[in-house]
Amino acid sequence: MKKTLTLFLVGLTGILSTMNAQVTEAEAMLKKKSTATDNVWMKGATTGVNMSQTALVNWAAGGQESVSMNAYLNAFANYKKGKLAWDNMLNVGYGILKQKTDAYYMKTDDKVDILSKIGVEAFKNFYYAGLVNFKTQMDNGYKYPDVNTEISRFMAPAYVTAAFGMDFKPDAYISAFLAPVTGKMTIVNDDVLASAGAFGVDPGKTTRSEFGGYLRCIYSRSDFKPEWLKNVALTTKVDLFSNYLHNPQNVDVNWENMIAMKVNKYISVNLSTHLIYDDDVRFEVLNDDGVTTRKVAKLQFKEIFGAGVSFKF
Repeated sequence: MKKTLTLFLVGLTGILSTMNAQVTEAEAMLKKKSTATDNVWMKGATTGVNMSQTALVNWAAGGQESVSMNAYLNAFANYKKGKLAWDNMLNVGYGILKQKTDAYYMKTDDKVDILSKIGVEAFKNFYYAGLVNFKTQMDNGYKYPDVNTEISRFMAPAYVTAAFGMDFKPDAYISAFLAPVTGKMTIVNDDVLASAGAFGVDPGKTTRSEFGGYLRCIYSRSDFKPEWLKNVALTTKVDLFSNYLHNPQNVDVNWENMIAMKVNKYISVNLSTHLIYDDDVRFEVLNDDGVTTRKVAKLQFKEIFGAGVSFKF
């Protein structure tokens, strides 16, 4: 865990150089408009598809022909009236990869993230706030190249977080939500995975409940002043959770970053990264004979880079 926190702090130092694109524009628009208007709903969405393809003919250096696709939808609905602020977001992403020699498609991205946060202004820049967050995936995941063994599916896992605390919003770009009272539930709605104790649930059970402290920080901006940054939008989101009841020193980390650059009205280039550390999600450690010796928590990391079309409405 010390190694995890060290890597996290080092990465956080450079957080403004590699940021979030699938949630970038929607969140930046939400933040800017919600502070500039009063007594009105602000709604919007962005969606896009990134694709890549590799073809090889008599390529002496070797390689693999492939095609990949990544699609996303980000929508928001925000209400602001007087001292009341209510933010709602939906982030959906899905990606696949097909290599010529494989008879199957591999999943590269799959997420459903729904968040609702309501707050009442306490004093300048501070809000009493409550938050509910739901996360899951849409499609089955497999232990590739084994496409017969499922390791995840819809609602297995799913995560529900309910938190109450204080939200600090000094400007339109930054939000820091600290909740000393937080409930977190992990759901594994699959008998086989639940029996194996996947995703931290006790073997045979389909849910795991935790109670602890929660910190969620967001920085999102798409209206930079320097000329060379005018077509750039970036977002970074960090979620930290400590379970008061079990190993509170082992903090769960969920860190998403994205940077997007508009080439023109419809074409964009984006880079996203996602780092996870969950002390309750264990990975098998095998000996030389392929026999499991123990299970340990590990850093999980995903990076997606793509170019494609995007639409805003």
